[in-house]
Amino acid sequence: MSVRFDEIKKETGSGDMGKKVLLAYSGGLDTSTIAVWLQEQGFEVICYLADVGQREDFDAVREKAKKIGVSKLVIVDLKEDFVSEFIWMAIKSGSLYEDRYMMGTSFARPCIGRKMIEIAMEEDAEYISHGATGKGNDQNRFELAAYALNPDVKVIAPWRMPEFFNRFQGRPDLLKYAAEKGIPVDATPSEPYSIDDNLMHISMESGALERPNEEPPKSTYKYTTNPLEAPDMPTKLEIEFSQGIPVKVVNLDEPEKVYDKALDLFMYLNEVGGKNAIGRVDIVENRFIGMKSRGVYETPAATILYHAHLDLELFCVDKEVYRIKSYLSAKFAEQVYNGFWYSPECEFVRHCIDKTQEVVEGKVRVMLYKGGCHILGRESPLSVYNESLVSMDVKGDYEPSDADGFIKINALRLREYCRIARKCDKIEQVGLRPSAKK
Repeated sequence: MSVRFDEIKKETGSGDMGKKVLLAYSGGLDTSTIAVWLQEQGFEVICYLADVGQREDFDAVREKAKKIGVSKLVIVDLKEDFVSEFIWMAIKSGSLYEDRYMMGTSFARPCIGRKMIEIAMEEDAEYISHGATGKGNDQNRFELAAYALNPDVKVIAPWRMPEFFNRFQGRPDLLKYAAEKGIPVDATPSEPYSIDDNLMHISMESGALERPNEEPPKSTYKYTTNPLEAPDMPTKLEIEFSQGIPVKVVNLDEPEKVYDKALDLFMYLNEVGGKNAIGRVDIVENRFIGMKSRGVYETPAATILYHAHLDLELFCVDKEVYRIKSYLSAKFAEQVYNGFWYSPECEFVRHCIDKTQEVVEGKVRVMLYKGGCHILGRESPLSVYNESLVSMDVKGDYEPSDADGFIKINALRLREYCRIARKCDKIEQVGLRPSAKK
């Protein structure tokens, strides 16, 4: 539960609270407004900004933080951690929320939240705060991570506090307040988007996107080329995996372009993926809190890796293991989306997924072309594919007549189902018309 100001004043015995609060700060409209508002309430505000690969002018953010009067701004480079611990887990798991969303925001939050708790303890900040709305998913992700890592932490969630949401009904009120207080922001009344930008993706919500039947304005997309304007020549890549993790990317048209470090590899795929219009998604999704929302996402590198990894995984992993892993991937997607990265069940699922990836070794060739990621071929020393066994040109180590018994055993229950359906005069249930009873 988030704290209330009357509770804090009761603890301190005065209206002058003077408590330290660590604010998860993006430099955007919401958190800049909240930083000033918290100071108005008597808090000493320390801002924490995680560098997870967002395209940001950090010098400008420092100037903004100084201008709005916060006592300190802590910027931490988490790009390597984000890729190696969270994005690679996203690729290994093959998780898609509701079959389409790659969850770039969801995977970033446990990375950001973990460091937030560490800094709050270092700075002796009794409180943490964030700009997540009371209708969204991020409030769950930040706070569930915080309580899992420090059960005694106290959270100030302005968008759930009457003192805040009665004053600021929405983004227009925030923009007005920012203008009054001289807070520099990028959002405008014409493009009041809620944006989350990181190494894995950029997301857009709010504004015109709240009308699901309207095509997103061209300005919505920031990092991917329109498929109609993408290059006429495709880009061909070879991607190498070890235990489900991408370890090397080679541009087959420009062999001198080789990337074998996690961050460099991922950033290069973002570059060529964006150029070739890879990774655009426009969806209406179910938020954890129980409402539907529309989001527009651009996820170039992760989309390329998702398709390449899936192809190699099917090449190397046993059929029944893959089926179980697919079920676990769906559960993992829900856990991550809903904010339960630091739960015991999510830890267990990650361990199981890692076990399935021990045999996912090899290379996949892909072609990027006008929004599509096409598989060209794959090879692996650990593949369970057996050409002589599956070939239609040679018998191999297989006796075709053995299929007789296989089919008869599998047909037993189907024949019994048909027999009972006929007895009950419900032959239509097994796909035959009544006229076919005779």
